[in-house]
Amino acid sequence: MALFLDRHDAPGATAAEIAAAHQLDLDVQDKYQVRYVTYWFDDGQGTVFCLAEGPDRESLEAVHREAHGLVADNIIEVGEGPINAFLGDPPRHPPGDAYVDSALRVILFTDLCDSTKQTQELGDDGFMLLIREHDEIVRSALDTQGGREVKHTGDGIMASFTSVSAAVESGITIQCAMQHRNAEAERPIHLRVGISVGEPVTERGDLFGAAVQLAARLCAAASPGGIAVSTAVRELCVGKRFDFDSRGALDLKGFAEPVPVFEVRFSLN
Repeated sequence: MALFLDRHDAPGATAAEIAAAHQLDLDVQDKYQVRYVTYWFDDGQGTVFCLAEGPDRESLEAVHREAHGLVADNIIEVGEGPINAFLGDPPRHPPGDAYVDSALRVILFTDLCDSTKQTQELGDDGFMLLIREHDEIVRSALDTQGGREVKHTGDGIMASFTSVSAAVESGITIQCAMQHRNAEAERPIHLRVGISVGEPVTERGDLFGAAVQLAARLCAAASPGGIAVSTAVRELCVGKRFDFDSRGALDLKGFAEPVPVFEVRFSLN
């Protein structure tokens, strides 16, 4: 049995209608050896994401087709570890209960500047001491703002948030803590941070693929000590206390067209 996540476009659907459709799935699932675990419904975006165990994609499609005819637009296979890291604890509501819970997640990357050069100058052991300091600062900020570490990249961390403002606040906390650390340290650590936002199932068939790629590229494009964000992150922060400076549209690796990039404006606190 494998774990799958599917995506449905359901514009205009209500929470009650989605809850009823999920109940119909549960009524049919045993016939196809499928177990629907939970779902996320974003009424603002009109999207539904269903998490289910089953022998294959075809079995999941058969359940949806027989239960209510709302076949998924895309289905991807996911691992329990990665999906928990990205999405956190799944919704747990009694079958038939109507609720709204978005699967939209904010992806944050950190990256030490000139890590290869520093490794050559300090050696592996010396560089690992810098990495440990970085990890302590980043993980402390994640804990404070409700972020989840998805993975360690070797010279940085990838994390996931449910809140855009929490992710931006975490980035600011990280950079401020790093600057305070550098003021008293013999060797400074210069860090870049990149933040993007997106949905879990992509057309390419991977988990948060587009959001992860964009956050990584934004991180690479950020100024040392800066926080680069996507247009979507900036727009979702409208009305919050954050300010942004436009970097213009930049050519980012893997993107066919120039991408608008913004940097968070902040001061030491």
